Amino acid sequence: MSKTVRPYKDSDLGKKAQVTKMFDTISGNYDGLNRVISLGIDIKWRNRVVKLISAANPTSILDIATGTGDLAIAMVKTGAKKIVGLDISTGMLEVGKVKIADKNLSKTIEMVVGDSENLPFEDNTFDAITVAFGVRNFENLDKGLAEIYRVLQPSGTFAVLETSVPAKTPFKQGYKIYTKYMLPLIGKIFSKDQSAYTYLSESAAVFPYGQEFNNILSKIGFIAIEHKPQTFGVATIYVATK
Repeated sequence: MSKTVRPYKDSDLGKKAQVTKMFDTISGNYDGLNRVISLGIDIKWRNRVVKLISAANPTSILDIATGTGDLAIAMVKTGAKKIVGLDISTGMLEVGKVKIADKNLSKTIEMVVGDSENLPFEDNTFDAITVAFGVRNFENLDKGLAEIYRVLQPSGTFAVLETSVPAKTPFKQGYKIYTKYMLPLIGKIFSKDQSAYTYLSESAAVFPYGQEFNNILSKIGFIAIEHKPQTFGVATIYVATK
């Protein structure tokens, strides 16, 4: 079971409200910081998710915790006719809408404010659903995954890209040093909000990954579950079927 990490430990708000506030605050700097923090490798990881989803030939895709829409925009390469990006942070969505408009993709991608644990869609709506660096922010992980299962079409594909902890030396030690000390420092320098990036590193460290996350997906009802470690295990792509 994953531990709860509060984005702002001095706040009386619940995790969901805190996460919303945090991402609204850092939305303007989020894309640039992502590239700095991951050394640009996150783009390669997203492209691998796109390739996996493309193999299913989806016509409709839901990208949950879409943020500023990086993965939703990349999903255009799948040929899907309709892509919906959903996020609880209006600040992140506003940045994403500008990016989508600049790329003339507004007819294909729709950005929607919504809660991953109470999705505003009918059962069996989407051919594929994706989440990139978002499931660890769910307030109730099981409830969020159950909602994803509900709105996914039978035989539909679910893909998750999430941080994980390397298992082998010296990558494990290097990862811990980087996420504990360097990541919050980078966040403080570039966004003036060290608390947000301290939360992101702490939440990544305690979130279930690998076989543990596979077991949670299986409990929800997903089948054909695979996990694919990326870049020495600092991130993992999970693929499952309804």
